[in-house]
Amino acid sequence: MQAHILPTWIAHRIAVRQRLERVCTGYLLFLMVVTTKHAFAEAAHFSGLHKSQFCKMLKSHANVAISTLERLSKKQAKQFSKPRQALKGLPWNIAMLIDSTLQHRASLHPENAKKFNHGKGFVIGHQWTNIVLLLNDMLIPLRPIPYYRKRYCLDHHLAYQTEHELVVDYIHHLTLEAYIGPPDPHDVLVLTDSGYDDKKIENAIANKQWNFSIALSKTRRVKSATLYLTTPKSRQWCHVATFFRKHRR
Repeated sequence: MQAHILPTWIAHRIAVRQRLERVCTGYLLFLMVVTTKHAFAEAAHFSGLHKSQFCKMLKSHANVAISTLERLSKKQAKQFSKPRQALKGLPWNIAMLIDSTLQHRASLHPENAKKFNHGKGFVIGHQWTNIVLLLNDMLIPLRPIPYYRKRYCLDHHLAYQTEHELVVDYIHHLTLEAYIGPPDPHDVLVLTDSGYDDKKIENAIANKQWNFSIALSKTRRVKSATLYLTTPKSRQWCHVATFFRKHRR
C-alpha cells in the first residue's frame, strides 16, 4: 500500500491527463534514481512499462511538459516570494542563475548529439541551458533552453541559434512579474560563469535594468585606469590572466 503513495502524490502535483499519469510518474521516479544511463530501455525496466510509451510521451507531449513546468514554477515562486528577504550578505533579494548541463549520449548514434568542451575534456551528448531563481533560500526552476545543433535544425526546418543567442532571446522575453509580481529591477542579480561572458547577453540584462555578476574568461582583454597614464597605448589592453599575473598586488 505504501508503494503507491509517492506515485499518487506526484500525479496529483503534475496534473496531467489520467492516461499519462503512470508513464509520467514512472519516468519522473526513474530520473530521480542514481544510474549510469538514463535511457528509455532503463526506464522501461525500472517501471515495468514498454519503452515506446516513454518515447511517445516525450515526442507527442512536449508542450504539456513545458506548460506544466511553467505553471508549477509560477505557483511556487509566488508562494515563497512574499515577503522577500535579502540574499545572504548581498544587497539584492532575487538571484537568477544561468548555467548549462550536459547529458551523455545514451546510444552510439543519438539524435541532436554534439561534441562539447566541458572543462575537463570533450563530451559527446545533449545540452540544456538551465535557469533558476533563488528566492528566500528556495530554488525555483524556470523553463530550460534546449540546444539544437545545425544539422538537427536543418532536418527539422528550425532556425539555428547559438547558445548565446538563445539566452539573449530568453532574457528578452522573460517577465518576472508572472512569477513574483512586479519587482524592483534593481533587486535582481544575474549570476553566470565565464561561458556567458558575452556583450549581447550583458546588454540584454542591462536593458532589463537588472544587475549581473559574470565570471570573466581568461582571454577577455581588460585595462586598468591606474595604469592608463603610465603604460604605452599599445600595451594598455591585455588578457585577464596576464593582467593579474603582472599587476595584481
